[in-house]
Amino acid sequence: MPITRRALIARVAAVGGYRAAHAAMGALGLLSPGLVAAASNGESYASLPTARVGNGASVVVIGAGIGGLVSAYELRKAGFQVTVLEARERVGGRNWTLRKGDKVEYTDGTVQVANFADGFYFNAGPARLPSHHQLMLGYCRELGVELEVLVNTSRNALVRPNLAEPPMQIRQAVNDSRGHVAELLAKAVNRQALNAELNADDQRALLQFLRTWGDLSEKLEYLGSARSGYKVWPGAGEQVAEKNAPLPLTTLLNPALANALMIDEYPEFSPTMFQPVGGMDRIPKAFEKHLAGSLRLGAEVQAIHNGDEGVSVTYRDRRTNRQHNLKADYAVVALPLPLLAKLDTNFTAPVQQAIGAVQFGYANKVAWQSRRFWEADYQIYGGLSFVNQEASGLWYPSGGFNQAEGILIAAYNNGETARVFGEKSIAEQIAASKQAVELLHPGHSAELRNPLAVAWSRIPYNLGPWINHEVAEPAYSLLNQAQGRIHLTSDGLAHSGVGIWQEAAAGAARRVVRNIFERVQSAPTRQTA
Repeated sequence: MPITRRALIARVAAVGGYRAAHAAMGALGLLSPGLVAAASNGESYASLPTARVGNGASVVVIGAGIGGLVSAYELRKAGFQVTVLEARERVGGRNWTLRKGDKVEYTDGTVQVANFADGFYFNAGPARLPSHHQLMLGYCRELGVELEVLVNTSRNALVRPNLAEPPMQIRQAVNDSRGHVAELLAKAVNRQALNAELNADDQRALLQFLRTWGDLSEKLEYLGSARSGYKVWPGAGEQVAEKNAPLPLTTLLNPALANALMIDEYPEFSPTMFQPVGGMDRIPKAFEKHLAGSLRLGAEVQAIHNGDEGVSVTYRDRRTNRQHNLKADYAVVALPLPLLAKLDTNFTAPVQQAIGAVQFGYANKVAWQSRRFWEADYQIYGGLSFVNQEASGLWYPSGGFNQAEGILIAAYNNGETARVFGEKSIAEQIAASKQAVELLHPGHSAELRNPLAVAWSRIPYNLGPWINHEVAEPAYSLLNQAQGRIHLTSDGLAHSGVGIWQEAAAGAARRVVRNIFERVQSAPTRQTA
């Protein structure tokens, strides 16, 4: 499958680390200069002022995704009068956890109903909290959201880059690749091919390093490694260990193997991360409790107009189909830019053009309820498997270990593959997902039941999972400025590289909150609408 920009950044980062990846992408022209400059300057969780500076000024927040919830929560704490308008009947936006009885409605009117057993859930959107996402982890602490460890990498998981060959364990792919590369480098050193780069002492040190790193023999040959796993594990009595025979180097050079080899080297995909106990939507639900009285659900915003004395917002109450007009001193628009482009606004022509240039990317997930055969028969506890097929990846649950059943995500793709996948019928998506399981776990696709597909490009009030930076980078310097009394915020307006996620939405929201604080404090008198 063709490599996406997101995957390319991940691969570069796997070799050189987070900052090196951003520097390299900047040199290649794949990141905006602002993104490169801001990569190492994160918003500190403790950096917002704690004083009540609002003095009753009114703010309407449009959108109750993570960015809108963070904005409203911080503004209320600071003494602003806050109203949050959300078109859906739930908070969270793309932070969406599905349980028994929940509906997945598409823009074409297609409806699925989750039929998982009681107690099971499926995170259709974000599902991971890396340890360096200190804003989101900080809000979990502040709001009392209980966390548990998420296993993002299992070396027992599988990868099948060539469908003409059987799947292999990721541990064998990683360590056999390392062993072969170490042997090739050792041969180059012994042929004195690196004399121009290394002196004699460095060459001896390199050979010793390669022997350890690649688990080479005394003759600096790669003959296989216990790190790659065993055909027969060591045991009692006559059970003598038998290591796996090394995979051929030609097998390991398949480009489709790259994600499995390097994904856990990138900070955004660390082997261990966190997840809220009971589902990712525990986070927006915790915000919701603190925003009682400020939320208006089912409020579909249609127009946002700047005025000299305030902001006017027109919205339709979807429950009554009645239209309403709301006035406030300021507005925080926490909608993804492609959704904002569809509204009636009086932004300047350059701002409207900048908003309209941004497009969504694509992503899909398909989840199943099943016997936990991946644990019982493959000893895979959490992590991801990869297959060179349109479903792309399997994601195993990190909770409920040793229970009889669990929820398996058996399609997880993005980019052009996801665009094509998402345009297929639900039945076709489910069939491809089932085939992916069979390709990695032969015979076990028959155990899958209660499928549920989520194609983010077809979800109303979302229409996509994130911004597609391959089409156009947002005009950060322009769109991050206040547009009259309107402040824009979304994950697409935060410089967070490949890891846009919820952390970027929170960071962008806090930047807007800070700007409003400063604006109100510097105003000689507060004007009311």
